[in-house]
Amino acid sequence: MSDDRLIVALDVPNALEGLKLVETLGDAVSFYKIGLGMLTGGGLALANELKQEHGKRIFLDMKLFDIGNTVENAVRGLAQFDLDFLTVHGDPHVVRAAKEGAAGKDLKILAVTILTSLNRADLDAGLIKEGAVQDLVIERAARAFEAGADGVIASPQEAALIRALPQAEGRLIVTPGVRPAGAALGDQKRVATPAQAVADGADHIVVGRPIYRAKDPKAAARAVLDELESANGN
Repeated sequence: MSDDRLIVALDVPNALEGLKLVETLGDAVSFYKIGLGMLTGGGLALANELKQEHGKRIFLDMKLFDIGNTVENAVRGLAQFDLDFLTVHGDPHVVRAAKEGAAGKDLKILAVTILTSLNRADLDAGLIKEGAVQDLVIERAARAFEAGADGVIASPQEAALIRALPQAEGRLIVTPGVRPAGAALGDQKRVATPAQAVADGADHIVVGRPIYRAKDPKAAARAVLDELESANGN
């Protein structure tokens, strides 16, 4: 079985293309992320198929945000699919509601701190309170843990600081914005290499475009896995 610290983002238009990529990657990858971009293209059906028929682990990246009752009901419905990770926004009332909805299931609730595509100028435009992005991420992570989050989504650049929080003991840190050395940054503004992200405390890294846009996606995935293995001293 592949190293499940690598989560490959299936950020492709529909379930058919997603399944084709999974088949291309084969046994090299065991964990996949399915997000909002594929929701109308059969994303939930693909998540269920990959979990039940292919034995893959699934991270459903929905970033839910609403009033508590709505979030709780939505998570309860999603939890029936026996998936592994689900994202919600890290506001404490959202996290608490999501945990209620996931009660009795193995679904891990991961809280989004601040999106890795955002910088301070973006936060200013959204009227988010003053302060360094890094400081706000750490504060939101601590509050999400206190509300019961099983883990957080955060940039690799904040992983070490989050791991150092007392509240982070036994919790997961999942890092998007991971780019192998030499890869294009795309719309990500707070990035790190796979080895650096893991060294700084990430339990899982999410890699999308550098793999699914590669001429040889399987070779690209294996290169990331080799880097993780080297970072682990294996």
